[in-house]
Amino acid sequence: LKSNVKSAVFLSPKIELGPGSVSNKIYYGVDFPRGHIAVKSFNAEVVDEAGNPVPLHETYTTGTLNHSDIILVRNSGTCQRDILAQYYGLGSETRRTATDIPDPFEIIVGNPAKIPEGYEEKWLVNIHAIDTRGVVDKMGCTECKCELYNVTNDEYGELLLRPDYKGGLLCCYDQTQCRLREGFVGQKRNLYLRCTVKWVNWDKFIVPVKIYILDVTDTSKISHDSKGMIAEHDCQIEYEVESCSTGNEDGNDCLHVKRTNLSMKNGGYVIYGVAHQHSGGTGSMLYGQLMFNDRRVICSSIPSYGEGKEAGNETNYIIGMSTCYPRPGSVKIIDGETLTLESN
Repeated sequence: LKSNVKSAVFLSPKIELGPGSVSNKIYYGVDFPRGHIAVKSFNAEVVDEAGNPVPLHETYTTGTLNHSDIILVRNSGTCQRDILAQYYGLGSETRRTATDIPDPFEIIVGNPAKIPEGYEEKWLVNIHAIDTRGVVDKMGCTECKCELYNVTNDEYGELLLRPDYKGGLLCCYDQTQCRLREGFVGQKRNLYLRCTVKWVNWDKFIVPVKIYILDVTDTSKISHDSKGMIAEHDCQIEYEVESCSTGNEDGNDCLHVKRTNLSMKNGGYVIYGVAHQHSGGTGSMLYGQLMFNDRRVICSSIPSYGEGKEAGNETNYIIGMSTCYPRPGSVKIIDGETLTLESN
């Protein structure tokens, strides 16, 4: 298959940003390889109009890529409705995180037998970009602290009723503004998400894979209906990390751990795994059920932090996540197995 791999670079629509501003838009019908194909990898980075990579300490990004045209083709993950329904979910770490799917496994798209009659397959991308040039607190702006955005209402005009909501997606929606240093003046600029896609044309020797995106905030419960027992999921996407206690501020013991248990109705072999974390993250683990009184590690994904100023090596930012590529056939999740997802 390797000799038949195709590669192409695509640019997103223009993203207009001024110092401290936020853009969070969904772009429909973006350029993407067409036809009945098998996707091998997807990587992306933010660039300026000259094609130069933009460092994270100037523009911080999160993004997702998925099918579109109102009938949403979601992944096989456990979250409810359209929450985390995308095929790829990448952020600041995208430049140095492997996304390659090993042969003979591939992500199949464009299968004409699965496209409803009268519909055309298209792709959408959701790009959340925060311009941190000239802001009073770069990390606070990327954490979307409500006080820095002077936000008391969400994007639909509703009051933020949770008094403990100090920051998050509800406070850095499209067209919001993070506080600038007094007297700072900067120019607006146009940026783009530059995507590199590798794929092969579909053939009968390819083994299709399913994408499962799991969320550590998922609180699932079992309910009953006419079809029997079903799991109801409530993924929140984000959660509050408690402040470090005074006694641990100067030590290495300040670790916040978030866990959830997830029942996997359908099992299968694991061929790739990776976690997504933001600054402060120290790693994420996925465990299987206990075996011989020991937790079975399915995947461990650890962040790398930058040490400089150049794009791809920004100090205090996660610039990559380690990935899991088990030997094919060596790691299997059985039908109905309960997994434990942990984020540190």
